[in-house]
Amino acid sequence: MYKIFRYQALLCLWALVFTCNQEEKPGEDRAIDKQDSTAISKSVKTIVFFGNSLTAGYGLDPSQAFPALIQGKIDSLNLGYKVVNAGVSGETSSGGNSRVDWILEQPVDVFVLELGANDGLRGIPLQETKTNLQSIIDKVKAKYPHAKILIAGMQMPPNMGLQYTSDFRAIFPELAKKNNSLLIPFILEGVGGEANLNQQDGIHPTVEGHQIVAENVWQQLQPVL
Repeated sequence: MYKIFRYQALLCLWALVFTCNQEEKPGEDRAIDKQDSTAISKSVKTIVFFGNSLTAGYGLDPSQAFPALIQGKIDSLNLGYKVVNAGVSGETSSGGNSRVDWILEQPVDVFVLELGANDGLRGIPLQETKTNLQSIIDKVKAKYPHAKILIAGMQMPPNMGLQYTSDFRAIFPELAKKNNSLLIPFILEGVGGEANLNQQDGIHPTVEGHQIVAENVWQQLQPVL
């Protein structure tokens, strides 16, 4: 009888240990899932499009603006990047220089700088524009030294005068060369001046125009990713 009782007691003890181990596993699984989730979160890098109404997608739904179209291309290739649209309509290089510190509070792995057009349209001295853009670049480099920087080239219409348009156009390749950054030669290539690809104001691209802009950007951005 004693042997039977001892045997039953051992069986109960074994069952208890087995049950405890089974109950611990879900907790262990949750811990592993949490670690996996954190690892995935850290693996997703950030692309910031920092610009004016062109980046913001003036007159369109944000999903139709070129930054959102770039996100679509990224997702279709299963690349680990998320796009942040930091475009503000009417933004000048000076406004951008004041605003960028707040934008840089979030992680940045790729920074696309699309500013300067409003400076040109307002006749702001070119050296001032260049100084502001350089300041933005310096701030990005200081906080995120390993971030890739792309500079979006812009041009002014010929009615601004040959000298002005030439000097304005030269700002962007000069900055790209100085900072060892990539250059989108002219972000509105194939769109600027094309009435059917711009809204009624003749300045802001239509849905179709943004699709072309997205291709212009993607040509330079894709190798970086």
